[in-house]
Parts: sequence; structure tokens; C-alpha cells
Amino acid sequence: MERWDTLWDGGWTFCFDDSAFMPSTDSFLLGSFPPLRRGWRVCDLGAGTGLLGLLLLAREPALTVTGLELSPDACALAARTAAANGLTGRLVTLPCDLRERSQLPAAGSFDLVVSNPPYFPAGGGRTAAGSRGTARSELTCTMEQLCAAASYLLRSGGHFCLVYRPERLAELMETLRRYRLEPKALRFVQKNGAAAPSLVLLGCRKDGRTGLTAQPPLLLQNADGTETEELRRIYFRDKG
Repeated sequence: MERWDTLWDGGWTFCFDDSAFMPSTDSFLLGSFPPLRRGWRVCDLGAGTGLLGLLLLAREPALTVTGLELSPDACALAARTAAANGLTGRLVTLPCDLRERSQLPAAGSFDLVVSNPPYFPAGGGRTAAGSRGTARSELTCTMEQLCAAASYLLRSGGHFCLVYRPERLAELMETLRRYRLEPKALRFVQKNGAAAPSLVLLGCRKDGRTGLTAQPPLLLQNADGTETEELRRIYFRDKG
């Protein structure tokens, strides 16, 4: 069923389908992570309904965000989100199979590429049916294909930021470097200070020099189980 929600009370609104394209914590976490500059051209690989692009625009309204999405239904919802917020010219989602080079925008045309990609290899375990399975498992896009597309679309010196699972971090870094995407910033996401990381945020530079900075972990809960102030800011609970 189609639903609408807001980033904060009185703020931008977004459209999603609760049977297929649910908003996720991962998107909010990634939306808070990349460096942003006025006028940057941003590409979201596997954009879904456009929520990640909207989160980036909430941080820096002077971006232009182009989402690439395989599902026509998701593209339609993303277009409705853009129109509802008066962002039709700055939040555009294109139907695209990023595995097909001929369908991608021009090489080197973006300053920043972001992605909340499938985490699990196809055949690696139980996979949900339909769009949820596509979002979680590499059924329509592998890690290799994602990195190849990101490298192709970025200018030299451009940034690639993504959220991923810690257990595949070594494989991810090896693949990124083969496509000239040098890991530069690493941040683990943990439920609290005692928990093992559940996610990793990783920032790369195309043609960057070696040198990786490990940032302090992003904690979701305080010791008493309440949400941290950083998570409150990520969810815009400090607004409105």
C-alpha cells in the first residue's frame, strides 16, 4: 500500500510502498555520512523511491541528485516525492539497469556517488520474493557491477560512499580498489558501545592515495537503551 511520511514535522515528505519499498535505517545512516558541497552532482545507485537523495538534499539543498533505479514502480514513487517537495529539477530518478553501460549517464559526470546496495550474495541464504529480495541479495546487481558503475560515473577525485555489512568488508575493499576506488573513511555502526558492529559506512575517492581513517563508531543507543543524540539528529528529531 502506498504511504506518505515526513522527514520532520512540517518538513519534506516522501512516498513509499509498505509492501515493497519500505524506508530503512540504513538509508538514514548513509544520508548523514558523505561530505557534501554546494553544486555537487550526486548519483544514487539503486535509488529505490528516492529517500536517500531527499536526505542528502535536506543536508545541502544546492545539490542535484540523479537516482538510477531498475524498478519502474519505484521510479514512479520517487517522481511523486520530488514533485511533492518542489524538487523535480534537483531530485530525478531514471529507470536504469546499472549493469548496462549504455544505460548509464555520461562517464565522469558526478562528484559523489552513493549506494545502499544489496548486502548478500545470490544463493547465500534464504531470499525474500519480489523487490525485497532484490534489495537484500545480489540478484540483479553484484558487488563487482556496483563498483564498476560507481567508478565509471565518478570524476577523478570524486567520492563514493556506501553502507554495507561488516562480514563482507574485506571483499568489498578488494573490489573497490580494483576499480580505482580507494577506501578513505570507515565508520562502524553499533547498537551500543558493547555490541559488535552491524553495519559499516565506507567512503572512497576515485584515484585517491592510500590512507584509511577509522572514525569513532556510530552508536544507536545509550547505555540505558535510549537513542543517542547523534541518531536523533540523523532522524531530524532535533527539527520541528
